[in-house]
Amino acid sequence: MRFVGHHRGHSRHAAGEADDDPLAGIANLFDVSVAFIVALLIALFALFSAGSLLDPGSDVTIVKQSASGEMEIITKKGTQISVQRVTDRNLSGAGTRLGVAYRLPSGQVVYVPEGEAPPAPAAP
Repeated sequence: MRFVGHHRGHSRHAAGEADDDPLAGIANLFDVSVAFIVALLIALFALFSAGSLLDPGSDVTIVKQSASGEMEIITKKGTQISVQRVTDRNLSGAGTRLGVAYRLPSGQVVYVPEGEAPPAPAAP
């Protein structure tokens, strides 16, 4: 009987000892942060309509411009993705002229194939 009374006082589950552990809530904070990150990713995919990027049968073209002015054209056809960088360098080599492009005052670009007459202007 003397051991029963002795062990009862040194129990690990005594009142107040569980509250003294400073790392007890860290596991819960980690779980909450992982759930928040997953919810954020789902919201971003929905916001940018990125579901078509994951569909293997879809064709998507994205034009991306960095802060320095460099542009990239990202094209996805089926499961193949290609990236093309747009530069202002002049290229040279053998080629065939395909037509002429005109920029209108509104900013719209019109392409006229070679050999075709440009459309007549609309009457006011």
